[in-house]
Amino acid sequence: MSVTFQDIEAAAKRLEGHIVRTPCTFSQRLSAATHRKIWVKSENQQFTSAFKERGALNKILSLSESERARGVFAASAGNHGQGLAYHAQRLGIPATIVMPVGTPFVKVQKTQSFGAIIVIEGANYDEASKAAQTLCEERQGVYVHPFNDRDVIIGQGTIAIEMLEQAPELDTLLVPIGGGGLIAGVAIAAKAIKPWIKIIGVEAAMFPSFTARRRNMPVPMGGSTIAEGIAVKEVGDLSFELANPHVDDVVVIDEADFERGIAAYANVEKTVAEGAGAAGLGAIMRFPERFKDQNVGTILCGGNIDLRLLASVLQRELVREKRLVTYRILGDDRPGMLSLMADTIAAKGGNIVDVAHNRLVLDVPAKGAEFDIMVETQDARHAFEISEALRSTGYALRMD
Repeated sequence: MSVTFQDIEAAAKRLEGHIVRTPCTFSQRLSAATHRKIWVKSENQQFTSAFKERGALNKILSLSESERARGVFAASAGNHGQGLAYHAQRLGIPATIVMPVGTPFVKVQKTQSFGAIIVIEGANYDEASKAAQTLCEERQGVYVHPFNDRDVIIGQGTIAIEMLEQAPELDTLLVPIGGGGLIAGVAIAAKAIKPWIKIIGVEAAMFPSFTARRRNMPVPMGGSTIAEGIAVKEVGDLSFELANPHVDDVVVIDEADFERGIAAYANVEKTVAEGAGAAGLGAIMRFPERFKDQNVGTILCGGNIDLRLLASVLQRELVREKRLVTYRILGDDRPGMLSLMADTIAAKGGNIVDVAHNRLVLDVPAKGAEFDIMVETQDARHAFEISEALRSTGYALRMD
């Protein structure tokens, strides 16, 4: 089954006026922070905050009147379900979305708010997908796969057309890979417009399905990743077949890289990215030498991140940068001990955020106490200065 550039061009015209033509802009702040030239395609500005609308809508628009009347079905715990439900509601098409048990209530509620019938079934995506396909067959509807579908892939490819119209100087595109639908569409379109452009995929270390298929090697898949949008155990057969000839390379990044990307988007670019959305930026920060002297386009493919998770990521980044440090001090359990530590930290300009006393730890003397003092610092050097000042008091110290 083939996909041509003409197919993607036709889809771009078909989607006009139905989706947001999101900006692809040069980021002065991210470029300065990474010392690389970076353009960001902000798909988090779509109505449902993710690129998935493109493929879902293109699929819907390709249906006959009788198919629309029978309704669309999908399995999703996130962006695909929301994108399909939103555009189905706009066009008056019944939509049923099967979501796995344990899907966060906020995602269930948001998808339901777009008028979809929600069915909670299956312990994971694979089981939910089987349930959705069974329902679809029973009701003679149309199953809309999130990535292994020709019309969906064509819709995702419209991103590349927009990117190269908005930033024709791009010579490298970084594309997140989960099931492979996004990179398949983007690679076909981008290579047709600019044959010498480099297409680099980015995968999560826990789910390197595209890399495993390319190398024809069994690789363990699974784990709790912050990039749940690309946590796919098996790349789609169709999406792999279409993408593989056009993908120049694939890089695999770790959880810390996704977190750094999310934090950089929030702190530097002042925008919100979910884990998968930060994949491209995370790859640049992990492998900066690979992108030296290149005009790099990244796809911020989604911004649907739980606010508590975002807060945790930002705080963890402060810890990585030594701007939030916990000093563990073993001292005497006597009046004035904590005051001495506080005065020492204050004299160096540190801000105490939290204090915990540990008196029942067995490796601490009965007449002693262990203090965990969390301190906000300016940077790693400032954190070191505070630690040296605390050590000068004569008490044992450990930093976290």
